[in-house]
Amino acid sequence: MERAEAMPAETRPPGVATVDPGSVLLPGHDVPLGRYTTVRRLLPQRTRRLVGAWCFVDHFGPDDVARRPGMEVPPHPHTGLQTVTWLLDGEILHRDSLGNEQPIRPGQLNVMTSGHGIAHSERSPAEHPPLMHGVQLWVALPDQARAGAADFAHHAELPRWRDGELDVTLLVGELAGERSPARVHTPLLGAQLELAGPAAAGLPLRRDFEYALLALDGVGEVDDLPLTPGALLWLGSGRDTLRLRGEPGSRLMLLGGTPFEEPLVMWWNFVGRDHEEIVAAREDWMAGRRFGVVADDPDPPLPAPALPTVRLKARDRSGGFHV
Repeated sequence: MERAEAMPAETRPPGVATVDPGSVLLPGHDVPLGRYTTVRRLLPQRTRRLVGAWCFVDHFGPDDVARRPGMEVPPHPHTGLQTVTWLLDGEILHRDSLGNEQPIRPGQLNVMTSGHGIAHSERSPAEHPPLMHGVQLWVALPDQARAGAADFAHHAELPRWRDGELDVTLLVGELAGERSPARVHTPLLGAQLELAGPAAAGLPLRRDFEYALLALDGVGEVDDLPLTPGALLWLGSGRDTLRLRGEPGSRLMLLGGTPFEEPLVMWWNFVGRDHEEIVAAREDWMAGRRFGVVADDPDPPLPAPALPTVRLKARDRSGGFHV
């Protein structure tokens, strides 16, 4: 999925409420994506760039697309990251420069590893369901993986189980003794949590992970804080258990991982380590090098925007600059 803007500054945005030293509610903001879709961008933010290696979170829908084209994102490049796509409603057709053409439907997972470079497009098929609702996330790749070969995997079956009043679907990583088939390159967790009843539910957590939680639909409650779609709850690290309650049927996304300590420069659809890497990626894309061609897509590739006039600087996971 194309990233439509860069995140500049470092100051606390209006409306951020500190609940306790380990919980911060971070409001998202709307960003147009392609011609027909608007997403809520929840990560990165000025005060929080990363959750583990999760470096980008877009939540889209639920949108009525019965008489609209739905998602229309032409071919665009990625480097230095993985894309993780999860749908609650709708259907999206993924095409990439490796030759993959794969529809994704609710309950299925697409994981695309860019390595040194890949291009892809994402479109709703001509005949598509009336609603579209889901998330796309990026994972920053560590040094040993980000220069490697590109890859794509579709997972139609994922671990699912009931734990008390909680239905859990494990997208990536490990949780409660279960392991996802999706390949990751750092200790990572992504799970959908659906509240099955009104009683408080709990999940075991790792103290060395940092976590965040977002509401996909309905209302959840963590640390006595209501969580509704449109914000990301940063939970911090050092927790043994997540306890939550809310309306039955509410669905939330739990993200976590060990702190990602490598410096990052994120600009447009690229994740690198310094200004020169981003410049090289942009030049390669515009010259038709490195990223390959997405065959059978009806639109030409997206041109890269102009680089800012100032040098891009690497920021750490809390939003500050690396020196």
